[in-house]
Amino acid sequence: MKETPRLYGIHRSNRDFSQKDAWGKNQFNSSFPAALACYMYSQGIPAVYLASDGKNDTAHKFLDIRILYGADPMADNIYFSFETQYLPFQKYIKGFIPRNDLVIMCGDKCISSLEIKLSALPDNSTCEMSEDRYGSEIVVRPDTIIYLACCFIKALEDDRNLLGRILSSAGEGIKDWSEVADVIPHTYEIYSAVKRLAESSWENQMPLIMQPVWKTEGKSPKLAHNCLDIFVWSNCGLLSLFMPADLKKITRHSRTMIWLFKMLKDYAEQGYFIGSEIIDRLSYNLKNDKAFSSNGLRTHPLMRCAELTTPRITRQEIRNIILGGGQALLSPERRFDAIIYNSPDLF
Repeated sequence: MKETPRLYGIHRSNRDFSQKDAWGKNQFNSSFPAALACYMYSQGIPAVYLASDGKNDTAHKFLDIRILYGADPMADNIYFSFETQYLPFQKYIKGFIPRNDLVIMCGDKCISSLEIKLSALPDNSTCEMSEDRYGSEIVVRPDTIIYLACCFIKALEDDRNLLGRILSSAGEGIKDWSEVADVIPHTYEIYSAVKRLAESSWENQMPLIMQPVWKTEGKSPKLAHNCLDIFVWSNCGLLSLFMPADLKKITRHSRTMIWLFKMLKDYAEQGYFIGSEIIDRLSYNLKNDKAFSSNGLRTHPLMRCAELTTPRITRQEIRNIILGGGQALLSPERRFDAIIYNSPDLF
């Protein structure tokens, strides 16, 4: 009897993996990591947790996949809902909460929500370095900052008064938040307020972004023997990626900090914020296609560990995650540069 294409551990989902449509690039980049996490759980392998230690430093911990998902990944009643709104955060927002890559549900209850960033290791900025200096690029979308703000509100147990005290008087002198000249004089106080927020809420930090890495042999398209692992950024840990060193100009990184602060300030004052409006209005002449990106040179110091140098899942184990011949339904992009690179006979 022919097996049905499927992914390990994902038995109930809004994606039908017996159909080719469920194996497209956009779908695979979130569904495969979800299955990888289930597989790691079955092997007793936790994710590497990039979280705050309360001192504005990123600490490496191990995070059980059961904690990451908020439930036993192999439970009969767990449901993997991809590209779905995480409704528990709707109460913080006026308008609709954006969809997130993965929402874990038990029955009708949403129990966790994750942005998923499947990342190549090494990236272009580190591929010429030694293996122990390899890093991965991460690109964070604007909607993730809405979820980031919600995580901080939840960490403070929805206490608007406490949030207001933490933010203090930062930003009160800004007349027009959309004008660079009005905002720049206040960036240090905004920076300090966000730092205080992390220091006040780190004990209740929560997983926000799951970043699985897939390692190749240098910049070649060949998978390394030890090629897969999962890193998870908490809401506090993510601050390490975009909190700016230069506060005298507005870059994507400093703009992300301002977005986060404005969302939280609005919630403290009004009991809600309008994330999409803040993102659109506070563009500062930068494109809104992404919040920010950090290449391997910036992520490596934060992610550096034995698991980054030698990921714990081997290439042979991929066959234990993609099941029933699912690999035959994949539709990889044909990239001209990759074809030339892999056709030495042309030269």
